Amino acid sequence: MQAWTQLTTDAAFMCDFDDDDERRFTTTIDKLPEKVLLRIFSYLSHREIIANAFVCKKWRTIAYNTALWSAVSLRPDRQGLCVNNIDTLLYLIGSRFGASLRYLEMPMDVITHPVLHELTAKCPNLTNFLLDFSTAMQLHDFNDMQAFPTKLRTMCICLSEVIFMEGFMRKIYNFINGLEVLHLVGTYEKADEEEEEIYEVINIHKLKSATPNLKVVNLYGINFVDDTHVEAFSSNCIQLECLAVNFCAKVTGSSLKILLSRCKKLKCLLMNQCTLANDQVMSAEWEKSAVQELDVTATDLSTDCLIDLLTRIPSLRWLSAGQLDGFTDAVLRAWTERGNLKNLVALDLDLCDNLTEEGLYKFLARYGHNLRGLVLSGIPQCTDSLCSNVMPALKNIRILRLGLTEGLSYRLMGKIHVDGLLDNIANYAQNLERLEMSWDPESLRFSDKSQKAIDTMRVKCLRLKSLVLADGKYYEIVKANYERADRTTVVRTATNCYVSIVYLLTHYRDLIFN
Repeated sequence: MQAWTQLTTDAAFMCDFDDDDERRFTTTIDKLPEKVLLRIFSYLSHREIIANAFVCKKWRTIAYNTALWSAVSLRPDRQGLCVNNIDTLLYLIGSRFGASLRYLEMPMDVITHPVLHELTAKCPNLTNFLLDFSTAMQLHDFNDMQAFPTKLRTMCICLSEVIFMEGFMRKIYNFINGLEVLHLVGTYEKADEEEEEIYEVINIHKLKSATPNLKVVNLYGINFVDDTHVEAFSSNCIQLECLAVNFCAKVTGSSLKILLSRCKKLKCLLMNQCTLANDQVMSAEWEKSAVQELDVTATDLSTDCLIDLLTRIPSLRWLSAGQLDGFTDAVLRAWTERGNLKNLVALDLDLCDNLTEEGLYKFLARYGHNLRGLVLSGIPQCTDSLCSNVMPALKNIRILRLGLTEGLSYRLMGKIHVDGLLDNIANYAQNLERLEMSWDPESLRFSDKSQKAIDTMRVKCLRLKSLVLADGKYYEIVKANYERADRTTVVRTATNCYVSIVYLLTHYRDLIFN
């Protein structure tokens, strides 16, 4: 509502000049052109738009404009609209959504064949579709379903733990062969610690045959996905450019060799917290692959495996290798001597605490000028002294994450002098867009003149859109400084926000799912 107030105030102010440039505050919002009102409404959520439709006839007309309904969520648990009545939804599809609708999220309650038929008939430009079956205990009857949106580019299916999807999927196979982006979202985040029977609730082997044009496949946190499913996609999706199997614990890497040999266009491979076996990873022909972006976070790969992997990939531009005890100075040294780092723009070494200050300095001093994103959080050896010394080499950095979580702060030798660090960052990293310094309040040392360093940061780093700090006195000082300059959304707390290099992935926008 703050955006609403500011925009209406500015618009009314501009309309209040007469021919003599005298201000007369007699104009009301009702006198604004419909185009201006439509722009103001576009900043509101759909819940707010519906509430404002009851103000007057003019606002009702604006609220019903289909241009405001191009992206709609019907999931109330995700701040979307609550529409429990199928007839009401059918009316909305015909009168409100129409040809403007391009993105739609639907919960399992309203996924019925009459709704899908109406979407097909009335929303011909629907290209992004999310179907949430995650809370389903029983599916609707789809025996009479004869139509499904055919222009879909992106489809996301949130799977249930126990509901088998084949009856529904069999009905839509003929309509989704144009898909380029597919998300299958599992129940990893809802799983109990106790081991329960695992069901293969969707037949991936049949699904891959119906989607030959896929470029991006994201299998997130699916407890039954293993290497056979990875191999299945590789056999039919030769256009594949990005594959993500994050939090799929059964993936060991035995399919990597055949995946890389079949999918010659594969540039992005994300395997965060997979159970990768060293010998399986080393047996893949990385030197013949096109892989440029790789995530092996928390995969327990050994030092020898990491050296073999990084020195054989022809040209890596994005690497996330956090939470690896095997990532040591020896890996950095071998990578520097035998690898190709000229295209490296993003590096995440979160919690790689076997790296030394000397090893990090030598590496960053040599290759830091190429980096756009760098994560060094969770490394006790990464102090304010090291960061200040390498800042001249990080002049092109856009994303930077530093600091220790509260549980690791006891390992820090000495205090962090944040004023000098912030001053160095401001002077050398003027292209910075996202910064996190997550040292806890007990580790930070700052003076009564901290405002000067904060002012320098605010004035010189004009592109900064996110500054994340741990809750405490320093956070309050920085937040107040930015708020006085009307930059209220920049400073954020580490409790609710953290900085990542994922924004630098080539397919970042395609990998986003809700």
